[in-house]
Amino acid sequence: MMIQIGNFFFQYRNWVFIPLYLALFIPSAEVLTTPYHAWVLVIGLTITLSGQAIRGATIGLAYIKRGGLNKKVYAANLVTEGIFNHCRNPLYVGNILMLVGIGILSNSLLYVGLIIPLFLFIFQSIVLAEENFLRGKFGAEFDAYAKRVHRWLPVCKGLNATFKSMEFNWRRWLVKEYSSQFIWLLGITLILLFKYPELTDYQDELRDQLLVIIVPLLTAAYLGVRYLKKSGKLRG
Repeated sequence: MMIQIGNFFFQYRNWVFIPLYLALFIPSAEVLTTPYHAWVLVIGLTITLSGQAIRGATIGLAYIKRGGLNKKVYAANLVTEGIFNHCRNPLYVGNILMLVGIGILSNSLLYVGLIIPLFLFIFQSIVLAEENFLRGKFGAEFDAYAKRVHRWLPVCKGLNATFKSMEFNWRRWLVKEYSSQFIWLLGITLILLFKYPELTDYQDELRDQLLVIIVPLLTAAYLGVRYLKKSGKLRG
Protein backbone atom coordinates (compact mmCIF):
# COMPACT_ATOMS: atom_id res chain seq x y z
CA MET A 1 0.00 0.00 0.00
CA MET A 2 2.76 2.45 0.95
CA ILE A 3 4.61 1.63 -2.27
CA GLN A 4 1.53 2.50 -4.33
CA ILE A 5 1.13 5.75 -2.39
CA GLY A 6 4.83 6.47 -2.93
CA ASN A 7 4.56 5.94 -6.69
CA PHE A 8 1.63 8.37 -6.77
CA PHE A 9 3.46 11.07 -4.83
CA PHE A 10 6.61 10.53 -6.91
CA GLN A 11 4.64 11.20 -10.07
CA TYR A 12 3.05 14.39 -8.74
CA ARG A 13 5.60 15.42 -6.10
CA ASN A 14 6.48 18.76 -7.71
CA TRP A 15 2.82 19.85 -7.67
CA VAL A 16 2.06 18.39 -4.23
CA PHE A 17 4.90 20.20 -2.50
CA ILE A 18 4.00 23.67 -3.81
CA PRO A 19 0.80 24.15 -1.74
CA LEU A 20 2.50 22.56 1.27
CA TYR A 21 5.34 25.06 0.99
CA LEU A 22 2.89 27.95 0.61
CA ALA A 23 1.21 26.76 3.82
CA LEU A 24 4.09 28.48 5.60
CA PHE A 25 2.23 31.74 5.12
CA ILE A 26 -1.21 30.61 6.32
CA PRO A 27 -2.11 32.54 9.49
CA SER A 28 -1.64 30.29 12.50
CA ALA A 29 -1.12 30.33 16.24
CA GLU A 30 2.55 30.50 17.25
CA VAL A 31 4.48 27.58 18.64
CA LEU A 32 6.37 29.91 20.98
CA THR A 33 5.49 33.49 21.83
CA THR A 34 7.62 36.64 21.50
CA PRO A 35 9.94 36.13 24.52
CA TYR A 36 11.19 32.91 22.92
CA HIS A 37 11.46 34.14 19.33
CA ALA A 38 15.28 34.20 19.52
CA TRP A 39 15.34 30.46 20.26
CA VAL A 40 12.91 29.72 17.44
CA LEU A 41 14.97 31.80 15.02
CA VAL A 42 18.32 30.21 15.93
CA ILE A 43 17.00 26.62 15.98
CA GLY A 44 15.04 27.08 12.75
CA LEU A 45 17.93 28.62 10.82
CA THR A 46 20.42 26.05 12.14
CA ILE A 47 18.29 23.10 11.04
CA THR A 48 17.54 24.70 7.67
CA LEU A 49 21.20 25.42 6.97
CA SER A 50 22.10 21.87 8.00
CA GLY A 51 19.68 20.58 5.39
CA GLN A 52 21.17 22.90 2.78
CA ALA A 53 24.67 21.70 3.66
CA ILE A 54 23.72 18.03 3.32
CA ARG A 55 22.08 18.60 -0.06
CA GLY A 56 25.02 20.69 -1.23
CA ALA A 57 27.59 18.09 -0.18
CA THR A 58 25.58 15.31 -1.78
CA ILE A 59 25.16 17.02 -5.14
CA GLY A 60 28.71 18.36 -5.21
CA LEU A 61 30.29 14.95 -4.63
CA ALA A 62 28.12 12.33 -6.34
CA TYR A 63 24.84 13.47 -7.82
CA ILE A 64 21.96 11.07 -8.34
CA LYS A 65 19.13 11.92 -10.71
CA ARG A 66 15.84 11.95 -8.82
CA GLY A 67 13.61 12.92 -11.74
CA GLY A 68 12.76 9.35 -12.70
CA LEU A 69 11.71 8.35 -16.21
CA ASN A 70 8.29 9.21 -17.64
CA LYS A 71 7.21 10.33 -14.17
CA LYS A 72 8.04 6.91 -12.74
CA VAL A 73 10.77 5.80 -10.35
CA TYR A 74 13.91 4.96 -12.32
CA ALA A 75 17.66 4.63 -11.81
CA ALA A 76 20.26 3.78 -14.45
CA ASN A 77 22.75 2.67 -11.80
CA LEU A 78 23.07 2.29 -8.05
CA VAL A 79 24.98 5.27 -6.63
CA THR A 80 26.79 4.37 -3.39
CA GLU A 81 29.67 6.84 -3.33
CA GLY A 82 29.99 10.30 -1.80
CA ILE A 83 27.39 11.11 0.82
CA PHE A 84 25.40 8.09 -0.39
CA ASN A 85 28.09 6.04 1.33
CA HIS A 86 26.90 7.49 4.64
CA CYS A 87 23.12 7.63 4.11
CA ARG A 88 20.87 6.05 1.47
CA ASN A 89 18.71 9.15 1.03
CA PRO A 90 20.83 12.21 1.84
CA LEU A 91 18.92 14.47 -0.59
CA TYR A 92 15.64 13.64 1.11
CA VAL A 93 17.24 14.03 4.54
CA GLY A 94 18.38 17.48 3.43
CA ASN A 95 14.88 18.29 2.20
CA ILE A 96 13.31 17.17 5.46
CA LEU A 97 15.74 19.20 7.56
CA MET A 98 15.08 22.26 5.41
CA LEU A 99 11.31 21.82 5.73
CA VAL A 100 11.47 21.21 9.46
CA GLY A 101 13.84 24.12 9.92
CA ILE A 102 11.79 26.61 7.95
CA GLY A 103 8.65 25.29 9.66
CA ILE A 104 10.18 26.02 13.05
CA LEU A 105 11.43 29.37 11.75
CA SER A 106 7.90 30.27 10.65
CA ASN A 107 6.79 29.56 14.24
CA SER A 108 3.52 28.22 12.84
CA LEU A 109 1.66 25.71 14.97
CA LEU A 110 -0.29 24.61 11.88
CA TYR A 111 2.87 23.92 9.91
CA VAL A 112 4.75 22.17 12.69
CA GLY A 113 1.75 20.14 13.86
CA LEU A 114 0.18 19.20 10.52
CA ILE A 115 2.27 20.01 7.44
CA ILE A 116 5.61 18.62 8.65
CA PRO A 117 4.11 15.21 9.60
CA LEU A 118 2.45 15.14 6.17
CA PHE A 119 5.81 15.85 4.52
CA LEU A 120 7.41 13.01 6.50
CA PHE A 121 4.69 10.61 5.38
CA ILE A 122 5.13 11.61 1.74
CA PHE A 123 8.91 11.24 1.82
CA GLN A 124 8.68 7.86 3.56
CA SER A 125 6.24 6.54 0.97
CA ILE A 126 8.38 7.82 -1.93
CA VAL A 127 11.50 6.21 -0.48
CA LEU A 128 9.72 2.87 -0.07
CA ALA A 129 8.61 3.05 -3.71
CA GLU A 130 12.16 3.85 -4.84
CA GLU A 131 13.62 1.05 -2.75
CA ASN A 132 11.12 -1.37 -4.22
CA PHE A 133 12.34 -0.42 -7.70
CA LEU A 134 16.03 -0.55 -6.74
CA ARG A 135 15.65 -3.93 -5.07
CA GLY A 136 13.89 -5.29 -8.14
CA LYS A 137 16.55 -3.96 -10.54
CA PHE A 138 19.77 -4.40 -8.57
CA GLY A 139 18.79 -7.31 -6.31
CA ALA A 140 21.58 -8.52 -4.02
CA GLU A 141 23.69 -5.42 -4.75
CA PHE A 142 21.01 -3.16 -3.31
CA ASP A 143 20.32 -5.52 -0.39
CA ALA A 144 24.00 -5.43 0.56
CA TYR A 145 24.01 -1.63 0.29
CA ALA A 146 20.82 -1.34 2.36
CA LYS A 147 22.31 -3.59 5.03
CA ARG A 148 25.45 -1.47 5.23
CA VAL A 149 23.99 2.06 4.99
CA HIS A 150 21.03 3.42 6.97
CA ARG A 151 17.95 4.64 5.14
CA TRP A 152 17.61 7.94 7.01
CA LEU A 153 20.30 8.32 9.68
CA PRO A 154 23.54 9.79 8.28
CA VAL A 155 26.69 8.15 9.67
CA CYS A 156 29.57 10.58 10.05
CA LYS A 157 32.27 7.92 10.42
CA GLY A 158 34.62 8.14 7.45
CA LEU A 159 33.08 11.40 6.22
CA ASN A 160 36.42 13.20 6.24
CA ALA A 161 37.94 10.46 4.08
CA THR A 162 35.03 10.74 1.66
CA PHE A 163 35.63 14.46 1.14
CA LYS A 164 39.38 13.93 0.73
CA SER A 165 38.89 11.20 -1.86
CA MET A 166 36.48 13.18 -4.07
CA GLU A 167 36.45 16.61 -5.71
CA PHE A 168 33.55 18.88 -4.85
CA ASN A 169 31.85 20.04 -8.05
CA TRP A 170 30.56 23.49 -7.08
CA ARG A 171 29.33 24.17 -10.61
CA ARG A 172 27.06 21.16 -10.49
CA TRP A 173 25.78 22.26 -7.08
CA LEU A 174 25.02 25.73 -8.41
CA VAL A 175 23.36 24.51 -11.63
CA LYS A 176 21.20 21.95 -9.83
CA GLU A 177 20.30 24.04 -6.80
CA TYR A 178 20.03 27.67 -7.91
CA SER A 179 16.26 27.48 -8.37
CA SER A 180 15.52 25.85 -5.02
CA GLN A 181 18.03 28.14 -3.31
CA PHE A 182 16.16 31.15 -4.64
CA ILE A 183 12.84 29.80 -3.37
CA TRP A 184 14.20 28.97 0.06
CA LEU A 185 16.07 32.25 0.51
CA LEU A 186 13.02 34.20 -0.61
CA GLY A 187 10.83 32.28 1.83
CA ILE A 188 13.28 32.79 4.69
CA THR A 189 13.49 36.51 3.89
CA LEU A 190 9.71 36.92 3.99
CA ILE A 191 9.41 34.93 7.21
CA LEU A 192 12.14 36.91 8.96
CA LEU A 193 10.79 40.29 7.88
CA PHE A 194 7.10 39.63 8.54
CA LYS A 195 7.13 37.19 11.47
CA TYR A 196 9.99 38.72 13.43
CA PRO A 197 9.18 42.44 13.58
CA GLU A 198 11.70 42.84 16.40
CA LEU A 199 14.47 42.36 13.82
CA THR A 200 13.50 45.70 12.26
CA ASP A 201 12.73 47.31 15.61
CA TYR A 202 8.99 47.08 14.81
CA GLN A 203 9.41 49.64 12.03
CA ASP A 204 7.28 48.79 9.02
CA GLU A 205 9.10 51.35 6.90
CA LEU A 206 12.48 49.72 7.56
CA ARG A 207 11.01 46.29 6.84
CA ASP A 208 9.64 47.48 3.51
CA GLN A 209 12.97 49.10 2.60
CA LEU A 210 14.82 45.84 3.27
CA LEU A 211 12.22 43.97 1.25
CA VAL A 212 12.73 46.29 -1.72
CA ILE A 213 16.50 45.71 -1.54
CA ILE A 214 16.75 41.98 -0.79
CA VAL A 215 14.06 40.58 -3.12
CA PRO A 216 15.46 42.25 -6.29
CA LEU A 217 18.99 41.11 -5.34
CA LEU A 218 17.85 37.51 -4.93
CA THR A 219 15.91 37.72 -8.20
CA ALA A 220 18.90 39.17 -10.04
CA ALA A 221 21.15 36.39 -8.72
CA TYR A 222 18.61 33.77 -9.79
CA LEU A 223 18.23 35.23 -13.28
CA GLY A 224 22.00 35.60 -13.62
CA VAL A 225 22.69 31.95 -12.84
CA ARG A 226 19.78 30.87 -15.03
CA TYR A 227 21.22 32.84 -17.95
CA LEU A 228 24.68 31.32 -17.45
CA LYS A 229 23.15 27.83 -17.37
CA LYS A 230 20.92 28.28 -20.42
CA SER A 231 23.69 29.92 -22.43
CA GLY A 232 26.06 27.07 -21.69
CA LYS A 233 28.55 29.32 -19.88
CA LEU A 234 27.96 27.43 -16.64
CA ARG A 235 27.85 23.66 -16.81
CA GLY A 236 27.55 21.17 -14.00
